[in-house]
Amino acid sequence: MQDAANGFDVPMLGLDRDQWLKKLEEIVDEDGYLQPLGARHFASFVEDKPTLLVTFETMQGIQARGDTGQPLGFELVRELGWSHLCILSDGDTWFRDPAVYAFFDRLVDDGLFEDFKDVVFYGAGPGCAYAAAAFSVTAPGAKVVAIQPQATLDPRISGWDNRFSNMRRTSFSDRYGYAPDMLDAASHAYVIHDPQETMDAIHAGMFTRPNVTNLRMPFMGGNLENDLLEMQLLFRILAKVAAGTLSEDSFHSMARARRSYPPYLERLSAALQVQKRPVLEALLCANVVCRMRSHKFLHRLEALELEATGTTVSL
Repeated sequence: MQDAANGFDVPMLGLDRDQWLKKLEEIVDEDGYLQPLGARHFASFVEDKPTLLVTFETMQGIQARGDTGQPLGFELVRELGWSHLCILSDGDTWFRDPAVYAFFDRLVDDGLFEDFKDVVFYGAGPGCAYAAAAFSVTAPGAKVVAIQPQATLDPRISGWDNRFSNMRRTSFSDRYGYAPDMLDAASHAYVIHDPQETMDAIHAGMFTRPNVTNLRMPFMGGNLENDLLEMQLLFRILAKVAAGTLSEDSFHSMARARRSYPPYLERLSAALQVQKRPVLEALLCANVVCRMRSHKFLHRLEALELEATGTTVSL
């Protein structure tokens, strides 16, 4: 395993596609490889047993995170010494490509997943989380973390989801097609979503299986991966999944961190405004002001008190 100074801490943010791929190849070359999979996909592999994290990411999504410009799993390579297989796409493809299928077929034939004590598949967002669930079937006994996954974009099944009309001609009925069915071989899967996001909630319901735990984070919005990273929860969740210690109780205990996370608090306040529940909103604002001294929530609390009584109360 190469030292962080030899590459894993090298910033890759802001590079164009070819520069980024060249830098990625330089980083993984000592302990792994970078392999093209057709025209729009790549596989990056770094080996350092005994835990293998398999992530599905888009190049654009990696750059949009605005941190190091590196695949998400590199942080766990650095901190925990995990092995990492990253399947990359150039654009949103849902990884529906025969070249990707063939790559996983070869991994199965080579027995790669059997070399690791624990295998965790991870993806966030409709296409990447879909792929994490769909391709996990190649590693029986693996654990899966899928954040806001789609079950399929087959119009015969999910015609109600009109968000990605450009994918309607893509087949979701051939190999690795219907993601919930592909979870049958997993030891356990965790589907994380905000039930207030209607489309995400419907897809999450389609993953209902005895070996699937649906973890709800209401009022978190449509970019849960970013929120979990900002709250410093994502890597803790993945570590617990790998160790087999994540439960609904432990997840919700960690998720209490959102009580001090301004974007969540602002979404919750906005929802209470829409629901016309001023008393609950005032209680929320008072709680936030007492704990965090937020000027935004203080001003909102004063406005609510003025609307209700014509006077304000100093805290």
